[in-house]
Amino acid sequence: MSNTELKNKSGEQRRGTARRKRKSSNGALRAIGRVLLILLETVLLISLGLYGVMFVLAKGPSETARNIFVSSVRETSAIKFLANLYFSPEEIEEIERVEETVEFAPTDTSLITIETGPAVIENREGWTDVNGIFHPDEDSDGIIIEPVKGRGYSGYMMIVMDPSRVIMGSIPSSYGKEGYTLSEYVQYFDGVAGINAGGFYDPGGFGDGSIPDSVVVVDGTIYYGDYGCGIEGGGGIAALDGNHILHVAKYMSRQELIDNDIRYAVCYGPVLISNGVSASPGSLAVSLNPRTAIGQCADGAILMLVIDGRQVASMGAKYQDLVEIMERYGAVNAVNLDGGSSSMLWFQDHYVNNSSSVIGVRDMPTSFVVLKEGENNG
Repeated sequence: MSNTELKNKSGEQRRGTARRKRKSSNGALRAIGRVLLILLETVLLISLGLYGVMFVLAKGPSETARNIFVSSVRETSAIKFLANLYFSPEEIEEIERVEETVEFAPTDTSLITIETGPAVIENREGWTDVNGIFHPDEDSDGIIIEPVKGRGYSGYMMIVMDPSRVIMGSIPSSYGKEGYTLSEYVQYFDGVAGINAGGFYDPGGFGDGSIPDSVVVVDGTIYYGDYGCGIEGGGGIAALDGNHILHVAKYMSRQELIDNDIRYAVCYGPVLISNGVSASPGSLAVSLNPRTAIGQCADGAILMLVIDGRQVASMGAKYQDLVEIMERYGAVNAVNLDGGSSSMLWFQDHYVNNSSSVIGVRDMPTSFVVLKEGENNG
């Protein structure tokens, strides 16, 4: 074969290889294009379906469904705008209107009788609530965790038998710089359990959890005292004094915090139960969302409640659901804490409930931490 023929054959081989590469590349691009098109169509169909569902909820014949939809999305940081797609600001205000909350009397500390330290951990087998129901403490660690279920929701109640073990898990030196996850707070304070606590600045659901949105008290020092406790959705304060008694109120002034020897406090709300008197259903929003609440029984036991939400197995709970659960456990005082994607319960090196956050467990500025036995019995 001549040199010319060899060159022609070599050229044909190179061109053939190039054509095959182009075909392969074009085939891959077409395959990627088809996948992207399918994904786009799927997202579009899901979006249209969700819009249709929301339209039915918002504009359908059920006034209850409408009210739940509006109040539920309005409680979120990231998707509260959805209500504005269907209703004017005036309509939203009317839907969210609740009866004026009765101003609860200051916490009557005489209703709580506390035994702390060794007296509450010797020969212990469990805890008996106000209704005479025995709750076994199977590992005798002074902490009982039980599942709670209701119509459309599920979660957990943690009973801490010795209230002196409960402190505020917060690091004031980090305010405005960085937030911490609940597990990090429990580990930082060498605790065994904890729940999320107060609210924080969270624009669009992308806040870094470093800035409380209202007053915080840590070790008796008041931070963000000019912010007050009134926030969207109804104010409420959860405050632990030097005798480990939980105070709840719609608002406490700086002087009231000092006069009541408040050692730890956060705000969110609303108040659920005060001095044994439950909030009336008409004063509570009907929204369904993940929830966190704290309460205290007459014997001093601290109740920490977390409800899952925004999930198929648990849509979330109304405030009235929290009231009824706290009543069932015998709470004398109880208040709602920050909920939504922040609602978490940590116990013995793991999260007990499921986070509703699509971006993972949230950072936050405050938490309630349960210390190891005997760590805070002064």
